[in-house]
Amino acid sequence: MATTSDIRNGLCIRYNNDIYKIVEFLHVKPGKGPAFVRTKLKSVTNGKVVDNTFPAGRKIDDVRVETHKFQFLYHDGEFYHFMNEADYSQIRLLEAALDNPGLMKEGEIVTIIINSEDNMPLSVDLPASVILEVTHTEPGVKGNTATNATKPATVETGASVNVPLFINEGDKIKVETTKGTYQERIKE
Repeated sequence: MATTSDIRNGLCIRYNNDIYKIVEFLHVKPGKGPAFVRTKLKSVTNGKVVDNTFPAGRKIDDVRVETHKFQFLYHDGEFYHFMNEADYSQIRLLEAALDNPGLMKEGEIVTIIINSEDNMPLSVDLPASVILEVTHTEPGVKGNTATNATKPATVETGASVNVPLFINEGDKIKVETTKGTYQERIKE
C-alpha cells in the first residue's frame, strides 16, 4: 500500500475495480483546509481518462509493474505487434493500450509496462520525442508570419502535426510524443 505522497507520473494504481495509470498530478495545499492531490488517471483497459482528487495521506493501492524494452514491428489494422528485445518473444496490443500510436514508426523502441502479478501488458510508453519525415504539407505563404503561424503536415506514420510555415516535404522534424506537437527541424 502506498499513500498520496508516493504519487508520480506513470504510477499504476487500482481504483474503482480497474487499473489506472497516473498521467498528471498536482499536490495542492490551500491556505484554508486540508491538502489534497488532484490527479488525471487513464484506464489501462479501455483508455478512458478520469479526473480525481485524493485527500492528502490517503492510502492508494499501487500495482507492482515491470518495464521491458520492446521493438514495434507492425500494425495489421486491429493489433499493434511488438517484439521483446531481451528474449525475442512477441506480443500484440489493441490501440487502447497506446497513448499516441500515430507517432510510432516500424522499428521504434518503446517501453511496455507489464503487471507482474498476471504478466498482462498495461500500457506502452513512447520515447519523449521521435524524429519523423514530413511526407505532405502545403507550401508556406510569404508574408504570413506576423504571428507564430502553423500549417498541418502529414508525417511518414500518417499522423498529422502542426508545423511552422518554413517546414517543407522531405524535412525531418522532432515531435513530442506526449502532446503530439512539433519541437524542431532536424538538420542533416
